[in-house]
Amino acid sequence: MRKRLRLGIMGGTFDPIHYGHLVTAEEALVQFNLDRVVFMPTGRPARKAGREVSSAEHRYLMTVIATASNPDFMVSRIEVDRPGVTYTVDTVLELRRMYGPEAELYFITGADAVLDIVTWKDSGSLADVCTFIAATRPGHDISDFSDRAAAANLTVELMEVPALAISSSDIRTRIAGRQPVRYLLPEAVAAYAHKNGLYRGSS
Repeated sequence: MRKRLRLGIMGGTFDPIHYGHLVTAEEALVQFNLDRVVFMPTGRPARKAGREVSSAEHRYLMTVIATASNPDFMVSRIEVDRPGVTYTVDTVLELRRMYGPEAELYFITGADAVLDIVTWKDSGSLADVCTFIAATRPGHDISDFSDRAAAANLTVELMEVPALAISSSDIRTRIAGRQPVRYLLPEAVAAYAHKNGLYRGSS
């Protein structure tokens, strides 16, 4: 009998990708017995319209650099190459077509973001085709999370991740202020950002 593919989908702006993202993906891979995790840098993110975002190509290349040493990670250009605004539901439905109805799809994101999913485009279709893995910090108050997820008709699995205190926005601010970012993101990603002058004007 052919084994069902269990695919993790790690969506995000990755501006820049950091150890919090990588630890979250690795934890999901192990805890949920996934075959691989595909990182999905957004093209033109629908929910980031209010701020300047680095080019999709820069963000894609930083993600490739950060994940290159892990054979269980791959990076997709689906959203980078798609014209127009990026919507998660379009990506998940495309992956469903690519991998077939038997594949088990797990969308990995932060617990706070999961509860926003009901406001996303065609969230009902999204909930129909994948299970959500909601990453949260140890000790974070999630007392009402399960009830709110159930009310939104979402199938959600919770996962604690120690490194979630790291954030891309903090890294951008630190780079802009010429503060150290070592141990927050892979050195090769930091070098790429420096070489290409990324985040120097961030506030």
